[in-house]
Amino acid sequence: MAVAFTFPGQGSQAVGMGKALAESFPQARAVFDEVDAALSQKLSALMFEGPEDQLTLTANAQPALMAVSMAVVRVLEAEAGLDLARDAAFVAGHSLGEYSALAAAGSLSITDTAKLLRIRGDAMQKAVAPGEGAMAAILGLEFDAVAEAAAEAAQGEVCQAANDNGGGQVVVSGAKAAVERAVEIAKAKGARRAVMLSVSAPFHCALMQPAADAMAEALAGVVIAAPKAPLVANVHACAVVDPEMIRAGLVAQVTGTVRWRESVAWMAGQGVDLFYELGSGKVLSGLVKRIADGAEGVAVGSPDDIAAFRARLGR
Repeated sequence: MAVAFTFPGQGSQAVGMGKALAESFPQARAVFDEVDAALSQKLSALMFEGPEDQLTLTANAQPALMAVSMAVVRVLEAEAGLDLARDAAFVAGHSLGEYSALAAAGSLSITDTAKLLRIRGDAMQKAVAPGEGAMAAILGLEFDAVAEAAAEAAQGEVCQAANDNGGGQVVVSGAKAAVERAVEIAKAKGARRAVMLSVSAPFHCALMQPAADAMAEALAGVVIAAPKAPLVANVHACAVVDPEMIRAGLVAQVTGTVRWRESVAWMAGQGVDLFYELGSGKVLSGLVKRIADGAEGVAVGSPDDIAAFRARLGR
């Protein structure tokens, strides 16, 4: 049985996340303390207690989700003897989760990752003025059909297929009017549902170029080591181990499509049949079942989940 470890992206945040881990395991508390210190902010208090509107701000949600994922990793290392160099065929993360995957695999320090995600969140938020951009989820159409709808809807504006999540779920992103047109075109093409999303900015499209530029500058000053397990990168949908390719991919993913369906399918094609999702929520675990026939997705984010992980591995 080959195993991959995956890391959730934005939208998986919830008030209270990480709190039980911090109360149960000193390794989790140490991660939250490190992230708080890196950001000079009591982010852990915001994660544990809210308010929700502050936690969901992109600049807070991104490092917060990474912190929970890394808390799970550190607890599994201590409690279950997890060693990604030995136990993982691959690591992968959805959008910001790619940073969590790299931190877990030892390519980035937790401190550097927290700082990078704060820069990334701020830059993505500032790239487009409020109200000018939008995103919409298209359900029940395959990726190529949604990409065609986005291209047809653009009419000189930006409109792109931003997230290929799998299971007939594709998200489009771009200028608000163009995305609204894409929703109507997708419905006409037979989409089961097409709904505008409540997001603060149009992520993973060309309008994010100022944020990509900011990340290129920020990443240029950070050491990236080769990962302990190969990274299946969002923009490549296949394994990458070269640090400079990883660095370039992190810049490209700001404006590029999150190729999650292809990434999971590629890992399954390499023999992975068990996908552990480490961190907050169960979104990626649910998608696994829709993408890879016969593969299992298991979320690990609570003390009970960690006990189940240990029992499964007999550790």
